Formats: sequence, structure tokens, C-alpha cells
Amino acid sequence: MNTIDTILDEIIRREGGYVNHPVDRGGPTNFGITAQTLGSWRQLGRPATAAEVQALTETEARAIYRQQYITGPGFETITHPALLHLLVDAGVHSGPKRAVQWLQSALGVTADGVIGPKTRAALAAADQGVLYGKVLGQRLRHLGRLITNDPKQSAFAAGWMNRMAEFVEGTA
Repeated sequence: MNTIDTILDEIIRREGGYVNHPVDRGGPTNFGITAQTLGSWRQLGRPATAAEVQALTETEARAIYRQQYITGPGFETITHPALLHLLVDAGVHSGPKRAVQWLQSALGVTADGVIGPKTRAALAAADQGVLYGKVLGQRLRHLGRLITNDPKQSAFAAGWMNRMAEFVEGTA
């Protein structure tokens, strides 16, 4: 099994199956795929319905993850497996553009959310293990701000912290 398949296995495990939590900003999700993401993927011109989300297969979820959260943002060029895993998971959880911005901020390049030539050059010259810690720190601070700024999101705090603990401990 390759690194990307392993990462997708872990994301599917973390995200679980169908959920429609009343305070989840993403609405109904299945395997972590939101109604908005599924509607966009299927080119419906609208968010998918709860029934469409519930019927999503794991195979289609993996295809969405691979295209929109790995290939689309340009993460397949990252050679450090732990950094790749962290960035893909961050993209799933907080949006791929934000994950790219965290990477760019850690690299000291313009954080425009697009992995272009300058970001790739900085990434090639950087210690990707050091970048891992910097991106992880940004992600943790972001989650703290979410909980502070929107108390309804505290319903997810324990799950988020368990998720982040895997990355801190190096078990993700």
C-alpha cells in the first residue's frame, strides 16, 4: 500500500460514516465529505441533499479526497510522509487553501494558497520535518480560535484534540 492510500485510510477512519450534527458548519457529511463538496464534485449546481450525502460510497469519497485534497492543491509533490499526511488532513478538516497557506507561512513565502514555483522551490530547500512542527502549530492555534470565537464549535473540541494528538504523538 502506498503512502497516499494509507493517508486516505486514516482520514476515512477519523471522519467515520454519515453524520448530520446540528451545529456542524458543513451540514451532513459522510466519510467527512460535506454536502457542498459532494455537490461540487458531482457538478450538481447545488449542495448535495442529505440523502445524496448518506448514499456516498467510500470509493467515491476516496476519489474526491485524492483529487480535491491531494492532487488539486499540489500536495503530491511533498516527499515527507508525515508532512504530507498532516497537510492532507488539515485540508480535509479546514480546507485545502488554508492548509497550503499554513505551509507557505511556515516556508516564509507569500501565503496565497497556491503551490506554485516559489513555494515548490522553498519546499525543496526546507527541512520538511521542521515544517511539520510549524504547520502543526498553526493548525492547533486555528482550532483554538475556532472554539474561542464560536462556542458552538466546542461540541467538536474533544474530537479535534484527539485528532491532533495523533499528529503530536507521531501516530498519524
